[in-house]
Amino acid sequence: MNGALQIGVIGAGYVGLVVGAGFSEFGVNVVCADCDKARVKNLERGALPFHEPGLEQLVAQGVAARRLTFTTDTAAAVRAAQVVFIAVGTPVAADGRADLSALESAAREIGAALQKFTVVAVKSTVPPG
Repeated sequence: MNGALQIGVIGAGYVGLVVGAGFSEFGVNVVCADCDKARVKNLERGALPFHEPGLEQLVAQGVAARRLTFTTDTAAAVRAAQVVFIAVGTPVAADGRADLSALESAAREIGAALQKFTVVAVKSTVPPG
Protein backbone atom coordinates (compact mmCIF):
# COMPACT_ATOMS: atom_id res chain seq x y z
CA MET A 1 0.00 0.00 0.00
CA ASN A 2 1.17 3.52 -0.71
CA GLY A 3 -0.07 5.28 2.44
CA ALA A 4 -3.20 6.59 0.72
CA LEU A 5 -6.71 6.30 2.02
CA GLN A 6 -7.89 2.68 2.09
CA ILE A 7 -11.46 1.93 0.99
CA GLY A 8 -13.35 -1.35 0.99
CA VAL A 9 -16.24 -1.78 -1.42
CA ILE A 10 -18.58 -4.66 -0.67
CA GLY A 11 -20.07 -5.73 -3.99
CA ALA A 12 -18.25 -5.59 -7.33
CA GLY A 13 -21.26 -5.15 -9.60
CA TYR A 14 -22.67 -2.15 -11.44
CA VAL A 15 -22.32 0.20 -8.48
CA GLY A 16 -19.38 -1.22 -6.54
CA LEU A 17 -17.01 -1.76 -9.44
CA VAL A 18 -17.59 1.75 -10.80
CA VAL A 19 -17.14 3.28 -7.33
CA GLY A 20 -13.98 1.26 -6.71
CA ALA A 21 -12.43 2.03 -10.09
CA GLY A 22 -13.28 5.71 -9.75
CA PHE A 23 -11.70 6.04 -6.31
CA SER A 24 -8.59 4.16 -7.44
CA GLU A 25 -8.21 6.65 -10.30
CA PHE A 26 -7.91 9.39 -7.67
CA GLY A 27 -5.06 7.58 -5.89
CA VAL A 28 -7.13 5.77 -3.26
CA ASN A 29 -6.34 2.14 -2.41
CA VAL A 30 -9.49 0.08 -2.99
CA VAL A 31 -10.35 -3.52 -2.24
CA CYS A 32 -13.57 -4.67 -3.90
CA ALA A 33 -15.03 -7.71 -2.16
CA ASP A 34 -17.67 -9.88 -3.78
CA CYS A 35 -19.13 -13.25 -2.79
CA ASP A 36 -19.14 -14.41 -6.43
CA LYS A 37 -15.83 -16.27 -6.81
CA ALA A 38 -16.10 -16.42 -10.60
CA ARG A 39 -16.69 -12.66 -10.80
CA VAL A 40 -13.61 -11.99 -8.65
CA LYS A 41 -11.46 -14.33 -10.75
CA ASN A 42 -12.66 -12.62 -13.93
CA LEU A 43 -12.01 -9.16 -12.55
CA GLU A 44 -8.51 -10.18 -11.49
CA ARG A 45 -7.77 -11.12 -15.10
CA GLY A 46 -9.41 -7.96 -16.49
CA ALA A 47 -12.76 -9.39 -17.63
CA LEU A 48 -15.59 -7.07 -16.59
CA PRO A 49 -19.11 -8.47 -15.98
CA PHE A 50 -20.78 -5.63 -17.91
CA HIS A 51 -19.92 -2.80 -20.28
CA GLU A 52 -19.61 0.78 -19.10
CA PRO A 53 -17.74 3.21 -21.39
CA GLY A 54 -14.21 3.81 -20.08
CA LEU A 55 -14.54 1.40 -17.16
CA GLU A 56 -12.30 -1.32 -18.59
CA GLN A 57 -9.45 1.19 -18.89
CA LEU A 58 -10.04 2.56 -15.36
CA VAL A 59 -10.01 -0.94 -13.88
CA ALA A 60 -6.88 -1.89 -15.82
CA GLN A 61 -5.08 1.26 -14.67
CA GLY A 62 -6.11 0.74 -11.03
CA VAL A 63 -4.99 -2.89 -11.07
CA ALA A 64 -1.70 -2.03 -12.79
CA ALA A 65 -1.01 0.67 -10.19
CA ARG A 66 -1.86 -1.83 -7.43
CA ARG A 67 -4.52 0.55 -6.09
CA LEU A 68 -7.45 -1.69 -7.09
CA THR A 69 -7.69 -5.30 -5.94
CA PHE A 70 -10.44 -7.89 -5.70
CA THR A 71 -11.24 -10.52 -3.11
CA THR A 72 -13.94 -12.83 -1.82
CA ASP A 73 -12.79 -12.13 1.75
CA THR A 74 -15.12 -9.40 2.98
CA ALA A 75 -13.60 -9.40 6.46
CA ALA A 76 -10.11 -8.72 5.08
CA ALA A 77 -11.42 -5.86 2.95
CA VAL A 78 -13.15 -4.35 6.00
CA ARG A 79 -10.19 -4.74 8.37
CA ALA A 80 -7.87 -2.91 5.96
CA ALA A 81 -10.28 -0.04 5.28
CA GLN A 82 -10.89 3.36 6.80
CA VAL A 83 -14.10 3.66 4.80
CA VAL A 84 -16.36 0.83 3.63
CA PHE A 85 -19.06 1.21 1.00
CA ILE A 86 -21.88 -1.31 0.85
CA ALA A 87 -22.69 -1.63 -2.85
CA VAL A 88 -24.64 -4.87 -3.09
CA GLY A 89 -27.69 -5.54 -5.19
CA THR A 90 -31.17 -4.72 -3.93
CA PRO A 91 -33.45 -6.40 -6.47
CA VAL A 92 -37.21 -6.09 -6.39
CA ALA A 93 -38.83 -8.88 -4.35
CA ALA A 94 -41.95 -10.72 -5.48
CA ASP A 95 -44.15 -8.32 -3.51
CA GLY A 96 -42.62 -5.25 -5.19
CA ARG A 97 -40.46 -4.20 -2.25
CA ALA A 98 -36.69 -3.97 -2.38
CA ASP A 99 -35.03 -7.22 -1.35
CA LEU A 100 -32.60 -6.01 1.30
CA SER A 101 -31.29 -9.44 2.28
CA ALA A 102 -27.89 -8.95 0.58
CA LEU A 103 -27.52 -5.53 2.17
CA GLU A 104 -28.41 -6.88 5.62
CA SER A 105 -25.99 -9.78 5.17
CA ALA A 106 -23.18 -7.41 4.12
CA ALA A 107 -23.87 -5.17 7.12
CA ARG A 108 -23.64 -8.17 9.47
CA GLU A 109 -20.35 -9.29 7.87
CA ILE A 110 -18.94 -5.78 8.15
CA GLY A 111 -20.01 -5.46 11.78
CA ALA A 112 -18.36 -8.76 12.67
CA ALA A 113 -15.10 -7.75 10.97
CA LEU A 114 -14.73 -4.22 12.37
CA GLN A 115 -11.69 -3.79 14.61
CA LYS A 116 -11.28 -0.02 14.61
CA PHE A 117 -13.25 3.13 13.84
CA THR A 118 -14.44 2.77 10.26
CA VAL A 119 -16.92 4.83 8.30
CA VAL A 120 -19.57 2.62 6.69
CA ALA A 121 -21.63 4.12 3.88
CA VAL A 122 -24.53 2.53 2.03
CA LYS A 123 -24.25 3.04 -1.72
CA SER A 124 -26.93 0.45 -2.51
CA THR A 125 -30.40 1.59 -3.43
CA VAL A 126 -32.63 1.31 -0.37
CA PRO A 127 -36.06 2.70 0.46
CA PRO A 128 -36.30 5.45 3.09
CA GLY A 129 -36.58 4.23 6.66
